[in-house]
This record gives sequence, structure tokens and C-alpha cells, in this order.
Amino acid sequence: MGEVRNKQIIFNNFITGVPKETDMGLKEGKIKLEVPQGSGAVLVKNLYLSCDPFMRGRMREYYDSYIPPFVPGSAVEGFGVSKVVASDNTNFKAGDLVSGITGWEEYSLIQRTQQWRKIQQADIPLSYYVGLLGMPGFTAYAGFYEVCSPKKGECVFVSAASGAVGQLVGQLAKLYGCYVVGSAGSKQKVDLLKNKLGFDEAFNYKEESDFDAALKRYFPQGIDIYFDNVGGTMLDAALLNMKIHGRIAICGMVSEQSLSEPKGIHNLYMLITKRITMKGFLQSDYLHIFPKFLEQIVSDYKEGKIVYIEDMNEGLESAPAAFVGLFSGKNVGKQVIHVANE
Repeated sequence: MGEVRNKQIIFNNFITGVPKETDMGLKEGKIKLEVPQGSGAVLVKNLYLSCDPFMRGRMREYYDSYIPPFVPGSAVEGFGVSKVVASDNTNFKAGDLVSGITGWEEYSLIQRTQQWRKIQQADIPLSYYVGLLGMPGFTAYAGFYEVCSPKKGECVFVSAASGAVGQLVGQLAKLYGCYVVGSAGSKQKVDLLKNKLGFDEAFNYKEESDFDAALKRYFPQGIDIYFDNVGGTMLDAALLNMKIHGRIAICGMVSEQSLSEPKGIHNLYMLITKRITMKGFLQSDYLHIFPKFLEQIVSDYKEGKIVYIEDMNEGLESAPAAFVGLFSGKNVGKQVIHVANE
């Protein structure tokens, strides 16, 4: 096989503050469609790429996270759906559809394949394997069932509720028999939560001057479970409104991720007075239940019990703007980049 064009989105340098499109650049190179013998590597053609808030943490120079920083001058990395072009790995063969961490580029040579998965469900949109059936979907599943320990009839609050994770948490909670309220950042998103995703109530946090008062309006008896995707002042208000023995799952802190000096949480004393359990988690801690997750969510989706909303951008060139848009709430649903067809 000869050389082909390989467009890449390059990470320019470490950043402080909110990501900007200029923190990344488009570069065009060449790549050979072959894999070095004995390398155990896999060469893939990238079809869909995922934009996720956790990637902001990889744009910091210092290493204080569960995943190392990006390398300046190299391609951005994230979850993707790809097709195997060539393989020196017995687990994968040319033509396989796979999902895992890949480069923001047309073709990627993958050395670390430990957490790569083959895709079997051909009758479900391929892009769902970076959303509903990928890391965000599994985060919602593991976070709700394993961290939140739900009981039927409980009151559940979900922030960033129309995003990649929140939209599924709300639907799982409804299927479980809970009362569910979500917050989001626009009228359109609030309408989606109530009319398409089946939340009992939803509110636009940008229209609320007092989050404590807003939560008291929707949860007059208090909150049993808060699934937190944003941190900051919303977490502070939720602490005031938790019931005794309430549970808070800390999934993400998108409001804090770009701040050089996070504002801090003031109402932590509530953890004592209300005996609240607050736990941070990573989906990778629960991989032993991934097969169970896949079976349940595929079944629920096919039976029409679950819907999933995507925000699809066309072309690799659109990736920087799509990623940056996450931090101002431009996306409606799971943000995905369509790079190429099979």
C-alpha cells in the first residue's frame, strides 16, 4: 500500500483558561497504509470523533490527572469510532469496526489497544459508540447504578442534563421509577428535556439568579440524588437542598475546569448535618460491568425506551470549534465530529 494524505488537528501548546480554537491547528501530512511487523500496532481510518470536557484537563502542563497531558505539536487525542485498515495485532483484523482512544486525524497508528473494543451492533448508528454506547453512556450507567445507589420513587437532580452523560442519567432514573429534574442552559434544551427525554421538570439555569431558590421550587421536600456534571455554584446550592442520607455523584466540573483559581465550595458542612455521601468516580473503575451495560442499553434503545441526542459536526476541520463550544454550552446533546464514511 502507498502513502495517502493524513489531515490532523494539532495541539499547539499548554493553556490556561477557557480553550480557544487557536489552541489547535490543522496540519496536512502523509501516512503509509501499513503497520510495522512485530509492533503489535493497528492502523485505523477514523470515522467519528468525540468532543468531551475531560480533554480540557489534558491541555494543562502539570500532571495532576488520571490521564497524561497532550503533547504539544502532536495530534489531539480522544475517543473515536474507526475502521481497521491494517493490523499486526491478533485481536484486530482489516475491516473491523472499533472504538477507543484515537488521534484527531484521518488515519491513526494505534500502539495501545488494551481498551479498544470491536463493534458488533451494526444496526445501531456507529456514532453512538462514542456516546450512548461509549464512554459517556457508560459513565451515566455506572454513575447512576453503582455510585448513586438509587431507590424507586427517589428525587433525582441532574445538571448539564441535555449533555452526553446527563441525558442518559435522566432517562435511566425515569425508567427506575424516580422523579427527575434537569438543568440546562437554553430554552431549546429545557424543551428537549421535558418533551423528548422524559424529565418530569427542567429549568434554564441562565434564567435563575438564585440556584438555591430554584432547587427549593422543584424539590420542596429535598433531593435524594444529585448527579453533578458542573460543580461550582450549582453544587453549592444542591448541598443546601439534599435530603438526609442523600447521595451526590461527582461526574464532571465543567464550570471549574477552565478556571486557574476555582471558586471553591462553601456548603460542605451539609455533608455532616445531612449525612450526605459525595463521591467522585471514573467510568474506568467499573469496566467489569461494561458487558451488562451494553446489553441493557442496546435492548432499551431498540425497544424505544431510550432516545439519544447528538450534535453532529461535519469534517475534521470543524473539530476545534466544536470542542471549544462545549465550554459555552453551544452543543445540544452529545458533540460528535463526522470525519469519514466507512
